[in-house]
Amino acid sequence: MRKLELHWQILIGMLLGIVFGFIMTYPDWGADFVMDWINPFGTIFVKLLKLIAIPLILASLVKGISDLKDISKFRNIGLRTIGIYIVTTVVAITIGLVLVNVLKPGNGISEETIAQLTETYASDAGVTSKIEEASRQKESGPLQFLVDMVPDNAFQAVSDNSLMLQVIFFTIFLGISMLLIGEEAARPLKDFFDSLNEVVLKMVDLIMLTAPVAVFALLANVVVSSGDPDLLYALLKYSGVVVLGLLLMIIFYSIVVSTFTRYNPFTFLSRISPAQLLAFSTSSSAATLPVTMERVEEHIGVDKEVSSFVLPVGATINMDGTSLYQGVAAVFISQALGFDLSLSGQLIIILTALLASIGSAAVPGAGMVMLVIVLESINFPADKLAIGLALIFAVDRPLDMCRTVVNVTGDAAVSMMVAKSVGKLHAPNPKNWDDHLDEVRGSGKKKK
Repeated sequence: MRKLELHWQILIGMLLGIVFGFIMTYPDWGADFVMDWINPFGTIFVKLLKLIAIPLILASLVKGISDLKDISKFRNIGLRTIGIYIVTTVVAITIGLVLVNVLKPGNGISEETIAQLTETYASDAGVTSKIEEASRQKESGPLQFLVDMVPDNAFQAVSDNSLMLQVIFFTIFLGISMLLIGEEAARPLKDFFDSLNEVVLKMVDLIMLTAPVAVFALLANVVVSSGDPDLLYALLKYSGVVVLGLLLMIIFYSIVVSTFTRYNPFTFLSRISPAQLLAFSTSSSAATLPVTMERVEEHIGVDKEVSSFVLPVGATINMDGTSLYQGVAAVFISQALGFDLSLSGQLIIILTALLASIGSAAVPGAGMVMLVIVLESINFPADKLAIGLALIFAVDRPLDMCRTVVNVTGDAAVSMMVAKSVGKLHAPNPKNWDDHLDEVRGSGKKKK
């Protein structure tokens, strides 16, 4: 009997989780039961993925750079990666602004709904904390993101997943230094990182065995902890505009992949679908990174020299889905609250969202912090800022799940484009968790 493909297993787990979550919203004890006895399994799964994210970046990026043998190749990969990420982010924001200006979802929000949303969410700890965090980020200097990239303690950087840019900086510095001391002197360290890379990828395979159960737990918890259904319905038009824009971005990626790499777009989406489904379930590009790297390298055929740089950088600075959402959200809030937003204001949104995406953490909820920065850049009234965030807070979590899918899809698409441009896109070579099981059991043939 043929084993069901992983993406189908995950999808079934997601659907069952949603149905189970809806069922458990009816009993008074249902939500507590899900949060106490079901959600911990999803939390453990996300923690396991985060556990191996930093070791995977260290091992794969050092291996990728040391395999290059030529620093100029790394420069080519780096410049093309950053350039393409900037272009796709601008495209995403533009798509969002066009849709929200044409469909005008904010014009249909009644005063009663605004008052109800404000009363429910304006003083919510989640809203106020996002405003405070955005204020801290805005007070920093224009080059603060460059300062933040450079760690003063490598061990402290690798112990904190939120410092991923610092880990990438240190790892690139280490890899380039290994190239400069010559192949012979660097071989012991290279062999260590090569072996570590294989071990961590095997850990990804083992963790993914529990993915269907984990997404069941994560989605059930999302459903039982969602807000007032009536308020969610009132924001349906706004949510629809965001989701439409995100779907257009996935179509854009598919067209670009097909045009530049001659890769079947349906095959591309099918092979990264486990990463997309996990991105939807976890709302975190960083947590999904190990799976994204495994799917892109083994199932699509992007060489590790490319994926080990493009994907970690993308998980940190490439926020296409989030940037699109910010464009839609900023104009939607302006429409709903009667704030006049000129063409120049919308151009400022594009620029600010682009810059904010570079410094944004790849964690759930970071998009709201970026949105505050975007709103303040267009001189949105400070006294209405909490009201504006309250308008969209009710649907932020489900939209966060959707836009993380686009972020991850964009990372995979850009890695393919960069790989194709430098001749590093080859035939896929998928591996399974039990490839070496016979050797472990002692029944494998001994090598002569």
